[in-house]
Amino acid sequence: MPNDLITETERAAVYKTIYGRRDVRSFFKPDPIPTPVLERVLNAAHHAGSVGYMQPWNFIVVEDRLIRQKVKESFLAERAEAAELFEPDRKEKYLSFKLEGILEAPVNLVVTSDPTRFGPQVIGRRSIPETDIYSTCCAIQNFWLAARAENIGVGWVSILKREDLCRIFNIPPHITIVAYLCLGYVTHFPDEPDLEKLKWGVRNPLGAHVFFETWEGRASE
Repeated sequence: MPNDLITETERAAVYKTIYGRRDVRSFFKPDPIPTPVLERVLNAAHHAGSVGYMQPWNFIVVEDRLIRQKVKESFLAERAEAAELFEPDRKEKYLSFKLEGILEAPVNLVVTSDPTRFGPQVIGRRSIPETDIYSTCCAIQNFWLAARAENIGVGWVSILKREDLCRIFNIPPHITIVAYLCLGYVTHFPDEPDLEKLKWGVRNPLGAHVFFETWEGRASE
């Protein structure tokens, strides 16, 4: 039964999937993702929680190489502009990073949020109207973990102009683009996140992010 208590073995698998999730930009294999598998991970995304049960997400599955080439061109232009924000030594390092797999991955996915879904009055949105985007992020995380459980790599490409994506995919003005993902089977999953391995950043200790009772309240031990 789906709502039975989680067993110890099942719990271990959940944590293994979470800690083994990676933002994959390389190692993609050309193998296609079978339709039933793609349907399973999309259905996992569709089962995310959403404020007021509004289910604001939509998914555009992109396999056409010509369309992906247009997205790659947008990425290259945006990356060049972003590089100018860094100091020379950091700029060189930034430009050396592999930050997308738009053409290497067999499937790309555009994830959007519709703030008008279910009309103007949605339970729980009056005080925090951005909850449609937050709910869509929950769907993305569901998708990512389900993909990892299927041994499919996923990479989030954020170095893209939304205006370009709206033009390429004919997305209506009121729709918010939340994520552009590349996905496919990979040769392997890295042991640690790329930017940590490349010494760009480190994972902070949990205690630095946990407060008690108030903002920056009693320090976490």
